Amino acid sequence: MTTTAIKTFYPRRGRVSARHEDAAARLRPRYGLPPGPVTSERPLVLEIGSGMGDATAAMAAADPGRDYLAVEVHFAGVANLLSLVEEHELDNVRVYEGDAVVLLTERIAPGSLDAVHIYFPDPWPKPRHHKRRIIRPELVALIRSRLAAGGVLHCATDWAEYAEVMLEVLSADPGLENTCEGFAARPEYRVLTKFEQRGVEAGREIFDLVFRAVPTAGS
Repeated sequence: MTTTAIKTFYPRRGRVSARHEDAAARLRPRYGLPPGPVTSERPLVLEIGSGMGDATAAMAAADPGRDYLAVEVHFAGVANLLSLVEEHELDNVRVYEGDAVVLLTERIAPGSLDAVHIYFPDPWPKPRHHKRRIIRPELVALIRSRLAAGGVLHCATDWAEYAEVMLEVLSADPGLENTCEGFAARPEYRVLTKFEQRGVEAGREIFDLVFRAVPTAGS
């Protein structure tokens, strides 16, 4: 079974506003990811599951020395982020609508990423759906292989059970080392989103995991 055989997301489009349709049509040629291998003149951060894009836009604006590639499968989020990139005149963001696993496998070279951010991925809480989680050994190995030495894989979740699984899976990868003892405090660069704030107000604990890519035997 290949890493692309089981989808980590459920595709849906739903109702889209005219503003989003217009933003996508106008701005994809300018801010969308061009065909071919992914390249960047600056250190590159891959955002897997950028949602509506507010956090990605804010982090990119505060971090002009790096490029951000935001990956999202839902059209409304892609269109909203394109609008934010235009509104804030960001020159360090590109947006890709599609499967991050396919992108990693086919278009991102090994050792080419400075960081990968995976914030609040679908926890797929039902046991029969756990196989769809993005933090599972074979996908973690793929993600880690695309990180440069010293590159950071930063995950966050508000599902305690998934957090424990994440910690176990990431700790077991021979090419990753935990930068903390267990879970990390939320780094200042990770923007507090409305989604996260609602979770905090509802009493849910937020878990951050910050791991670094390290050389492995034979590498």
